[in-house]
Amino acid sequence: MTFLREIVVALTFPLALTLVLLLLAFGVHAVFKRKRVAVAIALIAVGWSAFWSLPRNAEWLRESLEDRYAVAPPAEMPKADAIVVLGGGGYTWINRPGVTLDDLKYSRLAQGARLYIAGRAPRVILSGGGEGVRTEARNMARGMRKFGVPDTALLLEERSTDTTTNARYSAQIARRNGVRSVLLVTSAIHMPRASVLFRGAGLDVIEVPVPEPPSVRGDGWADRWLPSPRALWRSGRALKEYAGLMAACFGNKTA
Repeated sequence: MTFLREIVVALTFPLALTLVLLLLAFGVHAVFKRKRVAVAIALIAVGWSAFWSLPRNAEWLRESLEDRYAVAPPAEMPKADAIVVLGGGGYTWINRPGVTLDDLKYSRLAQGARLYIAGRAPRVILSGGGEGVRTEARNMARGMRKFGVPDTALLLEERSTDTTTNARYSAQIARRNGVRSVLLVTSAIHMPRASVLFRGAGLDVIEVPVPEPPSVRGDGWADRWLPSPRALWRSGRALKEYAGLMAACFGNKTA
C-alpha cells in the first residue's frame, strides 16, 4: 500500500505523469501500431505539463486550496487549549541576529509564536520528526525560544514523518496533557488536508493558515502566461495536496 501511495504521489507532479503517458504512447504505437491513438496520448501528455507550467494556472490551482480558510491577525483568533505548529519550511533565520517576527511573514513557526504572545493558548505543540537529537521539533523549539516562548510552554512531537503521523502523535500528546481544542498552524495550501487529518485524530481544530509567496511575481502578461519551471513545480505541490486531501477524506470515512 505504501509503495502504491508513493507512485500516486509521484504522478501528481505534471512532468512525471507526462513521461509515463509518453512511454504509454510509444508502447501503443510500437506494439499495437495505433498511430492516431499514440499521437493523441502524446499530445495529452505534453499538454498536461504545458498547462500547469503557466503561472496563472498554477496560481488558480493553489488559490482553490489556500482560500478555504481566512487569514486573520493572531489577536483576532479564538482561544484554544494549545497551538500546534507543523514542521516545514526553512529555519536558517534562527541563527541570524536581529530577526523579528515582522520579518517572517511566511513562517509557520513565527505565526505560532505570534499566537502564543497574543495569549491565544498557554501551550505549543511542535510537530516534526527526524534522526536522533536532530529532530525538526527541537529545531523549531530553538526558534520559539528566540521569540521568548518559554520551554515550559513547549511540547515536542518528534516521531512524525508525514502529515498523517503529525496528526496521530500530536493528538496523543494533546490527550496526555488535557488538550482538546487546538489552533492548527501550517501553510495555507497544506491546511485543508491537515485539518481533515487532525479532526480525524479527535481534536477540535481552529485553522490558522500561513500564506506562501505568490507564484506570480508581477502583473505583466509574461509574468502570468509565460511557462516556467517554478510554476510547474508549484502546480505539482497543489496537485499533491489534492491527492492527499482525497485520501485523507476517504480514510476518515472508512475509519
